[in-house]
Amino acid sequence: MYDSIENVWSVLFSTGYLTQQGRTEGDFFRLVIPNREIRNLFTGQIMKMFRENIRKDGEAVNRFCEAMKRGDADGVEKQFTEYLKKTISIRDTFVRRPTKENFYHGILLGILGFKASWIVTSNRESGDGYSDIQIQIEDEEIGIAIEVKYAQSADLEAECRKALEQIEMQDYAQTLRAEGMKTIWKYAIACYKKRCRVMVE
Repeated sequence: MYDSIENVWSVLFSTGYLTQQGRTEGDFFRLVIPNREIRNLFTGQIMKMFRENIRKDGEAVNRFCEAMKRGDADGVEKQFTEYLKKTISIRDTFVRRPTKENFYHGILLGILGFKASWIVTSNRESGDGYSDIQIQIEDEEIGIAIEVKYAQSADLEAECRKALEQIEMQDYAQTLRAEGMKTIWKYAIACYKKRCRVMVE
């Protein structure tokens, strides 16, 4: 199970921690968490395993975080693409579109959690909406707002532009400014299967 994240789902299904919902689609099964008790176990143990895998990959994850802190969109894109290629299966993304965005959102939160001194929040109210991910690096007065999109048509560039427009229109940086962040990076991250595109303003 610990050799590949793909094996986790089979083990959880065969042991009853996940149950099948609806009919199968070829070789694919829609799996659900059957109750609250197992949900708590799932979020605790599976996320713990995910964090441990992140720690093993500490050097690469640190490069990703440092690139993000510098506003280096190319560096963030390169590191995140490498991480996606190494860790996920395209089967992981065979879900409805809103859930696909949540999938990549969750991966980013797991990676960013590597930086213990960073304040990372998810779906925080800011401006006129809810920013996907916000980061405060207090000792350097750097704030980061991230909007994640799934490029259903594989047009990563267009989804990034939409995300940057959304950050601007909804003023997702408002909370970061109010809390004293002097440098603010606005990131758009669009994903499609194992590919991503990153833009920053």
